[in-house]
Parts: sequence; C-alpha cells; structure tokens
Amino acid sequence: MKPTTCLIYDGTFKGLLTCVYTVFEEKILVNNILPPGTPQTEMFAENIEVLTDEGKAKRVWKGFIKYATQRGQNAVYYAYLSEIPKIELDILRYMQHTFNCKTSVDGDFTNTHVLKIAQTAKKVGREKHRMEAFVRFQLTKDNIYFSNIEPDFNVLPIIEKHFTSRYSDQQWIIYDLKRNFGLYYDLEKPKIIHINFSENSTLSEEKEHLFDTSEIEFQKLWKKYFEATTIKSRINTRLHKQHMPKRYWRYLSEKNPLHN
Repeated sequence: MKPTTCLIYDGTFKGLLTCVYTVFEEKILVNNILPPGTPQTEMFAENIEVLTDEGKAKRVWKGFIKYATQRGQNAVYYAYLSEIPKIELDILRYMQHTFNCKTSVDGDFTNTHVLKIAQTAKKVGREKHRMEAFVRFQLTKDNIYFSNIEPDFNVLPIIEKHFTSRYSDQQWIIYDLKRNFGLYYDLEKPKIIHINFSENSTLSEEKEHLFDTSEIEFQKLWKKYFEATTIKSRINTRLHKQHMPKRYWRYLSEKNPLHN
C-alpha cells in the first residue's frame, strides 16, 4: 500500500502557498496539509516539512489571480484565516481546480471544495464585520486606546484597514487574546505586537494598572446611563440577541458587568 503524504508548513499564508507550489512542482499526491503542532491522524502517512519560500508563494498567487476573481481571491484568504481543521486541503483543491479550468471557479458549487471555501469565507466575513462594529477602545495611562478581542476566526489581519482608516489620528492597540498577538498603530502604520499579561493579577487590578482613571470612571458612568435610559418593558431579548449575539456583549461597556 502506497503511504499517504502530509505536508507540514509553518502556519502562514505564504507557507501554505509554498505547499501548493510544492504539490505542483513535485507532483505530490497529498491527503493533508497541517500547521505546526497539529496531531497527525493518519498512522502511515509520510510527513514532508515544507519551508516557506516567498518567491514560490508569489508565483503561485500570481498564477492564481490570473484566473480568479477578486471574490475568489478573498474567499481563499478568508478561508485560510478561519483556522478550520483541514481547510488547507480544501484551499489546495480549490486552486488545483482553478488551474485546471483556467478560469474562475468561485461559483462552481457542484465542487465540494469550492462550496466549502465559499461557506467558510462567508462565516469569516460575517465575523469581520461584527468585530468592526463591536470593538470598543479604552484609554490607557500611556494615552493609547486599547481593545481586546477573542474572535472565532483570525480576523485581525482583515480588520486592520478599517481601523487604520477610521482612527488614523490616534494610537491604538487591538489585541487578540485567543491567539496572543495584536496590532499597534503608531500614527504611521500598524505593527504586530505580543503582550505578556500577568497571570496572577485580577481583572480589576489589571484595569487599574493599565487604564487611565478617567476612562474607568467614564465606563461606569456610561453603564449607569444605559441602565437608566433603558425601558425594560420594551426589551425584546430574542430580537436583541439576533442582531447582537451574546458572545459579543463582553466588548460593550453597557453589557459588561465587570465595569461595575
């Protein structure tokens, strides 16, 4: 029995594109493409480590966009950001289908991989828009506006443009606690940063240490105002949750009990 082949890459988009290049260049039949640290489920699979090559990645992407529409390009990148297990293999199959057809395939939903990419990209796009709508900044003692997020998908790279454009006149940090990296905008361009939060201090202690006193007081005042102006008899909980799912409430001062 011929062993199946699994490609191991560094988890980056360029690394994934390098895997696509390797498959075409070496005519490899692969059954999986995995980022580092992912358990291998195929007992007899032959693992091949693929080192990221920016030149090869660019060649693949240049060839892909020759045929793919902007929607197709976005769909592939958004699907990659989903971090869904085995989505890399769907991306490979999508690109193989594109190169074989030599035309856009983003509407070919008879192909299971094209359909999976489209469905996944839609979910990521929805998460992107919600993050852009629900992110709330708090002023730190260093005069930097800070917000932490924990999105289901890795949307930080695709919300960067929105916040850079909208808040170009102030320094800000949006930090993804789930993935332990963030974006810091220094009035010129956003940079990737990593923050080591204290594991021993409480949330209230962290707030007192990080945020300006006036910001904490403002958050409390806003929460009291929201509670005072809310007509409880007119609250439609079902409709409210439909437009603003409960998992996003932690980003809103008026919904967060920790602002008491």
